[in-house]
Amino acid sequence: MSGLHRNILRIDASMRRQKSVSRMLADEMVVALGARNSSVNVINRDLAAGIGIVNAAWIEAERTSEENRTSDQRALLTQSDALVAELQAADDIVIATPIYNFSVPAALKAWIDLICRDKITFVYENNSSRGLLSNKRATVIVTSGGTLADRDIDFTTSYIQHILGFIGVNDVTMVDVTGLSNNRSKVIDDARQEINAVSTRQLANGRSLSVAE
Repeated sequence: MSGLHRNILRIDASMRRQKSVSRMLADEMVVALGARNSSVNVINRDLAAGIGIVNAAWIEAERTSEENRTSDQRALLTQSDALVAELQAADDIVIATPIYNFSVPAALKAWIDLICRDKITFVYENNSSRGLLSNKRATVIVTSGGTLADRDIDFTTSYIQHILGFIGVNDVTMVDVTGLSNNRSKVIDDARQEINAVSTRQLANGRSLSVAE
């Protein structure tokens, strides 16, 4: 973070652009983090717009040293390089995702595959991994109709938290917006209270800007 300038990376994983609760709450989250302040830059990565997937050619390109890559291999890594650069530049990361079939949407899994880069976002040392993205915090908004967070059938929340820790992002807040089918208005109200609490804590820590600043 340089001076008062801050970067927020917002990642939307819902395939619905209309009537999406995760997108609605992500809107509110980035505002709470100071998105309307002129010193705050918001980078939007909408996975519904399309994202590549890892294939054999990509793996070969990624495992080839930079100086030995062909122009075609560099082209294959272009999107991954851009996604990684967004993460590296971010001070705050907001991930808004629904749960699809008990886990993350395919597009979010593709994003994860493209940003987990050996010696760039993580490294293995002495038979253990170390994340290379430090001094960042993440807020993860997880929505679902019937799957409840932290239950045996939830394969989303712990996975995302593990991946973030794997790349070095250890300051993670999960906003639970699950069980919408049972009590939609209460679940959303509780999530909004959590969003307010998160931004308040961050302001108290001197690491965020209020909307009014």
